[in-house]
Amino acid sequence: MGGVLGNMIDGYRNLKVWQAGMEMCVLIYEITRDFPKSEAFCLVPQMRRAAASVPGNIAEGYARDRKAEFIRFLQIAKGSLSELGTYVDLSGRLGYLDATTATPVSQKINALGGMLYNLIASVKQKQMSECETLVT
Repeated sequence: MGGVLGNMIDGYRNLKVWQAGMEMCVLIYEITRDFPKSEAFCLVPQMRRAAASVPGNIAEGYARDRKAEFIRFLQIAKGSLSELGTYVDLSGRLGYLDATTATPVSQKINALGGMLYNLIASVKQKQMSECETLVT
């Protein structure tokens, strides 16, 4: 499957932003394991869905045939990431995450948001050589 970026990128799994999204997703699954049982049907699944939505939307957008659709799915991923950031902040305020956990997670969320922003800008400008720098 070539995806919207054609042969320049050998699949969405090689996108650094997708890899970072997957790492974030695994991290969120790990830190929410210790949340109170009372959050098993509320905050925990919302955080996990938002986290999984980031790499999921990157992959789905990549598989589309048009750059405009890829950009739209990258923007959806960015929105899911913002949602996740809000849940991390809320978890800290509720005392489920201490600052030693919440702060690095928030920093990773911000870094991933920057990666998404840069990829969106590169695809919009149709400068595929810039997109190539986002691949391992």
